[in-house]
Amino acid sequence: MAHDISKASGRPEMFYVGERPWHGLGTELQEPATAAEAIAAAGLDWEIEERAIYWKVMDDKQEAVGKHLRMITGHHANVRQDTGAVLGVVGERYQVIQNRDAFTFFDHVVGQGQAVYHTAGALGVGERVWILAKLPGDIVIKKHGTEDRTEKFLLLSNSHNGWSTLRMFFTPIRVVCQNTLNAALGKTGSGIAIRHTGEIKSKVAEAQRALGLAVRFYDDMTQLAQTLAGKAMKPQQIEAYVGRVFPSRKDEPSSRIQHVRRDVLELIEHGKGNEAVGIRGTAWAALNGVVEYVDHGRTGRGKTAEEKASSRLESAWFGYGATIKARAWDAAVALVK
Repeated sequence: MAHDISKASGRPEMFYVGERPWHGLGTELQEPATAAEAIAAAGLDWEIEERAIYWKVMDDKQEAVGKHLRMITGHHANVRQDTGAVLGVVGERYQVIQNRDAFTFFDHVVGQGQAVYHTAGALGVGERVWILAKLPGDIVIKKHGTEDRTEKFLLLSNSHNGWSTLRMFFTPIRVVCQNTLNAALGKTGSGIAIRHTGEIKSKVAEAQRALGLAVRFYDDMTQLAQTLAGKAMKPQQIEAYVGRVFPSRKDEPSSRIQHVRRDVLELIEHGKGNEAVGIRGTAWAALNGVVEYVDHGRTGRGKTAEEKASSRLESAWFGYGATIKARAWDAAVALVK
């Protein structure tokens, strides 16, 4: 997948509402969007068309023979109608979930008027689309006069290339530095996944029932966050924690991993929000130091600032960055259980 925001329609296919998001990308809207408005604002009001795949029959001399073209059975190409771009080749059982259906599905699951859509967009040339919604209420840690607030979000992502399911998972965002915790990507399993097979609409009711997980997940996370903020850690314990999150790898020079660990340790000590009384030196600060490094400290791929920012976004939500944050969450929870 290309590590950039799609510009296949001639403009960045993404929007955001309110404060500029941590990745710094997208077109600003002044008012919260409905799902329908989100599709139009992000430039995602296009459809996927299933097309047959043909191969050209050649002889040993690379000359066309017979009727030249023969259809490949059992597979078809997912083609973006407005640009003609081939987004992926999939099997015959694959069911397309159009952007409007995915976003409407989110309306059904969250409940109209219950969430505020903050951002939506596409990566590559449209292979992956997403929509991010804020749920009512915040997670608030209060200690020694310090108030550390984390907002509650749900993120839906869908792919058109056959690489992943339609997924909805919880992405709490720490206000002080817009860290996307991605706690639900760990072993907690707190998320919903729908395969692109069978009758998609029949799965909405199941997903609506599963939404109760969101309430319980954030209730549990509020308690865990408070517990993490109450877990004081000695310097050697913090170093051991960082070592578990960033283990040595055979395919990576030891000097590089040592450099990464030093950067993370610096953020744990002096990162945004981590110097506050009641937060500094705790497991909560350790977790957020890792997350700040993943979201803001790692160098994204690409030549321009925009390409690097969109690469970090893709990694932080869907790629290796998300894996690191999941590992950091699990390691932090293990410290207090």
